[in-house]
Amino acid sequence: MNVSAVAAVTSCWSCKGPVAARALFCSVCGAVQGPGAIDHYTRLGMSPSFDVDLDELQRQYFGFQRRLHPDRFAAKSGKEKALSQLQATALNEAYETLKDPLKRAAYLLGLRGHPVDLTACGTINDRELLMEQMEKREALAEATTPEQVAKLAMGNESEVIACQCHISAAFNAGNLDEAAHLTIRLKYLVKLAEEARAKKSRVIRTP
Repeated sequence: MNVSAVAAVTSCWSCKGPVAARALFCSVCGAVQGPGAIDHYTRLGMSPSFDVDLDELQRQYFGFQRRLHPDRFAAKSGKEKALSQLQATALNEAYETLKDPLKRAAYLLGLRGHPVDLTACGTINDRELLMEQMEKREALAEATTPEQVAKLAMGNESEVIACQCHISAAFNAGNLDEAAHLTIRLKYLVKLAEEARAKKSRVIRTP
């Protein structure tokens, strides 16, 4: 999907007037529009980059969603109510993707023609990454106290932050192969963080 879609113009379903693909409402008749075939960055008025201002992202998202509040469509037709809900759903999907560093990295790689599959399960093809993850999981399995688990979790969290910084640098350098490799590593670091939180909770509850 081309991030230049912001310039695309379609026709309003109600008055047939011109309307920008990312517009929520027709500027001619004011009718709510369906979500255009645009990327998440364009939908939320953000530049296509891994480095996202999360405060600005949140402002954009909630600003758009306020304009789609159901109360504003209480007296509208069934079609307009349905379209407003579709817009709200598309905005929510865009926001949930872009606010999450892992999802954002994978999405941006897809936009740039270098997709990675975060849902894929199975063998890790990178031997170095495989050994790293085996060692981390072995250490987590051997941790028996909340303090030990917390220490491992803190170390992993530092690696998550560092990995995100490296992903940013790879994107900024135009090195999509490296960005993809690091995104897969981030996937496993995030998963390990979830496992560490779950184990910490279990250890604390154990008498």
